[in-house]
Amino acid sequence: MIHPVANGLRTDHPVPGLPFINDERLPLDNPDAIERTGRNQGEGLWGRTDPLSGGGWVAFTTEPKNPAYAWAVHHHPEHGRTVLLIRDGDMSDLHHEWLYGNSGFLYRHGGYWWDGNAWHRPGQVVDRAFERYDARPVHDALTVTAADLLAHPSVPDAAEIAKIADFAAAAAPLANWRDHLALWAQQRVQHSNARPLEQCVVDLRAPELEPSSLVDRAGLAEIAQLAPDDLPDPKHGRRDLPPTQAGTANRPLWSEPVASDWAEQYRSTHGPATLLADTTSFGTTQPRGLVNDHRQLTEIIRHSLEDQDATSAKRRSARKEEPQEVAATLAWWPAVALTDSPGSLFPVSALRTTLVEAVLGGLADDVERARKWGKEEPSLGDIRTDVVKLLDWYIERKPGHTAGLFGEILLIARTRFDLPPQKVASLLRRSFHLDSAMDGDTIDALLKMALPPSAKNPRHH
Repeated sequence: MIHPVANGLRTDHPVPGLPFINDERLPLDNPDAIERTGRNQGEGLWGRTDPLSGGGWVAFTTEPKNPAYAWAVHHHPEHGRTVLLIRDGDMSDLHHEWLYGNSGFLYRHGGYWWDGNAWHRPGQVVDRAFERYDARPVHDALTVTAADLLAHPSVPDAAEIAKIADFAAAAAPLANWRDHLALWAQQRVQHSNARPLEQCVVDLRAPELEPSSLVDRAGLAEIAQLAPDDLPDPKHGRRDLPPTQAGTANRPLWSEPVASDWAEQYRSTHGPATLLADTTSFGTTQPRGLVNDHRQLTEIIRHSLEDQDATSAKRRSARKEEPQEVAATLAWWPAVALTDSPGSLFPVSALRTTLVEAVLGGLADDVERARKWGKEEPSLGDIRTDVVKLLDWYIERKPGHTAGLFGEILLIARTRFDLPPQKVASLLRRSFHLDSAMDGDTIDALLKMALPPSAKNPRHH
């Protein structure tokens, strides 16, 4: 998550709590000139500009007078410009987010984003069928404009506009930020093309962001149905936790919907391994397929041991142990080597590719048959029984790869054959219920966890 450190004075959409910086040297109407401000102008200086697919552009440049920071400018053809000062090391991340992130251009409250029409929660739930995060709209969202905030009393004389040369990012938000906003508004009257204050988006309000509704680590763990100790430890960084909406480093706070989204993604990634786990004869938890392989190999080796003549002293000494224990020990690593990479005895990654292409081959036949018969939409025939059996085998040994496997099938089916993810997901569900060795409840639970959002609810696709 990118944290800007200041607003450019000529921004149309100020970030609450941040100071305003004099940006008069920045050629805001010329993205190429913004790029040239820093690009190849000296060691450690850089610049970049790109057009946006929907119109407008983005531009970035290291600030030559204070190269620890960079300017980031987003020009929207309808909603004006956003001018931010960011840390220079964040330039590429924000560039990627604005250009490819599919998550709007204004960010508030730890990643809540606005695309010019609506507010959405931080992107966390991956939709592999579309190779992007699922856009989750904020319920009862209220957009707060500069005009809304300036309707309350403020003292612009108590604020100041900072200069870039001696600027240093503050550790905490400005306490009297409304005064700074009022001074910013006064400065805008000097520009004839300045957007009306009613169109300058500042913040977001929503019931889920009320302080009394936020949850701490204990609440996050409860929503995710995890023990608090199973959550990532803040001492080792919080990359695996959702972006916070408030709180401190020692006591982060999240909105309940953000916590729920994180829990959904966590279950998609980790849930299949828990669902398809079993206990080995050694009392450890492992994938069900590995445990089954170990049991079968143990029985084979046990029978072999019992059938051999114990004539040598070495053999008689070994027989002092129970054949079952000896067999279990001897069988363990061969069982692991069947599916565990590297050094696997079986090319599991190749099996995955083969399974994906086998499912897609059946879909290709269905699409071609519909074309020949002049049907607008193909009827999808059941996945072949042998393919379902191999899908079982793979998933039970690599349960953590289930979401990626299903997502890859749905992604290629959509891009290659224009088949909706929900339709292909229905085929997977039907075929598993027909031919899988897993029971129906397990199949339903697995698909609920591992299928991407667009396969379950196509509202945004």
